[in-house]
Amino acid sequence: MSAGGVAPSGSSRHVRLDPFALPVRFRTADQASDSKERIVELDHDTLVLRRAVAGIPMKVSVPVASFLGVALRVAPPDETSDGSVAVVLEHDDPALTVPLFVADDGTDAVAEWQLWANRLGLPLLVAETDGTLREPFARLGGVRLAKTQPRRRRASPLKRRRASILMRRKPGRLPVAPRIHKDEKEIIARS
Repeated sequence: MSAGGVAPSGSSRHVRLDPFALPVRFRTADQASDSKERIVELDHDTLVLRRAVAGIPMKVSVPVASFLGVALRVAPPDETSDGSVAVVLEHDDPALTVPLFVADDGTDAVAEWQLWANRLGLPLLVAETDGTLREPFARLGGVRLAKTQPRRRRASPLKRRRASILMRRKPGRLPVAPRIHKDEKEIIARS
């Protein structure tokens, strides 16, 4: 997974697209096209790929909702490269898969991965060594499942309805050995 074209400003080591600067237009490698690259235009809801195959210019528009998710891929080191970590917009068709972030080390990869998934509204995916994709967290529809968190009173709608002094008062408690007064006369004001 390599991205071609102009290196991003500020660094020549890795490819990084800004998810807050959508729509974005960039060039990436494409082995099937005539020029070995394609032009990608990414917006919040649409991805447009432009390339030429066998001299015929093509433009493919795909809704972002049809993508499987945002995947984290690790390329192990080999003779030609030191290895890399990539955040990729995954599709069923490998020709439509687009790299969003490529770096030599994984220091920012997890943050970029979560940021892109949040920005595009797609699930997080992890690519296994055999190429299969899996979700790292359990989900129920579009909601990620986790342990329930205790409710904070400060942000609760009930905060405005109930006095907070009730939270600070201690309930009355009986002593362990109650006092018993025997054979004493009560002083009662009766006439």
